[in-house]
Amino acid sequence: MTLLEFIVYLVIAGVCGAIARGLGGGTSGGFVVSILVGFLGAFLGAWLAHMLQLPTIFSVAVAGHPFPIIWSIIGGMVLVMLSHALTRPRLARW
Repeated sequence: MTLLEFIVYLVIAGVCGAIARGLGGGTSGGFVVSILVGFLGAFLGAWLAHMLQLPTIFSVAVAGHPFPIIWSIIGGMVLVMLSHALTRPRLARW
């Protein structure tokens, strides 16, 4: 994989992560957090789809390596909602 292909992967993961963060309730952080949510969401979403025997709905191939767009967004939403459920809101102290 060349550097350009890796950058394209990062951009695709970042866009998927940003969509997942927006739909899942949002998290703090910038584009780097979106990239992480996109990549981790792709792994989680593809694993869930495999376990539930669901087909790959939409996938983009970069240099022969597929990236599951829809499963990345769904997996990222699950991660964002899980992070919201596990972290309690911070209360202001006076």
